Amino acid sequence: MAKREDADADRKLRGRAGRMRNGRGSGRAGQGAVRLWGRHAVQAALMNPERRHRKLWATREGVDSLDGELPADFPVEWAQAADLARLVARDAPHQGLVLECEPLPDLFLSDVLEGDAARPLVVLDQVTDPHNVGAIMRSAAAFGACAIVTQDRHAPPESGTLAKSASGALEILPWIRVVNLARALDEVAEAGYWRIGLDGEAESTLADALPAGPVALVLGAEGEGLRHNITQHCDALARLPIDEAMESLNVSNAAAIALYAVATR
Repeated sequence: MAKREDADADRKLRGRAGRMRNGRGSGRAGQGAVRLWGRHAVQAALMNPERRHRKLWATREGVDSLDGELPADFPVEWAQAADLARLVARDAPHQGLVLECEPLPDLFLSDVLEGDAARPLVVLDQVTDPHNVGAIMRSAAAFGACAIVTQDRHAPPESGTLAKSASGALEILPWIRVVNLARALDEVAEAGYWRIGLDGEAESTLADALPAGPVALVLGAEGEGLRHNITQHCDALARLPIDEAMESLNVSNAAAIALYAVATR
């Protein structure tokens, strides 16, 4: 009997280790779930009433770093830092916290277009790097944008990497995914927004192109920039006045500067 119990315990241990190895490198979890890590991303997700949480893997130090206490019945599995490293992308700074949760509920463009028109809208045309999208979310939340709009395709999924780069902004900034970006820009125009596409070759600077009313900033993919069809659905194209010694800026940096310009016009 003792040998059978030892064998059962060994199988359980191997199974647990295998499940943890399967999480490495993606930030994705089980069917239909998202895995988040890092104090800011996890803290924001725990505070978001729209999130449905499945489980938290954590070190004691990680839980102590959170603002406020977890509910008494919250599902926590205590672990060592090395165990958590197997649940996240390679070399990801998990800070002793890994949260598995449901994806955020879908939102519709009309939901945000009916809000405060003084807040800018950020539209991304096939920006695929999750680090860039997360950084843009962080800047958009910091400068009071009403939402970020991307396509369903050619955009990164909700993930731990994106959430870590967003530093909590994923939980507070509405993220609208649309099938057809050009059609979405038509809807944005009908709502009264002036659509400004950022283009390094444009004649006008952003300061000259900014209107007094509602603004939608449209930014293109890393390297390729805006697609021709998307520029045709912008009211104006504008550039940031950077030194000609530099060809361009990273899209997340460009977004931050453009959002600052809108906030201080």
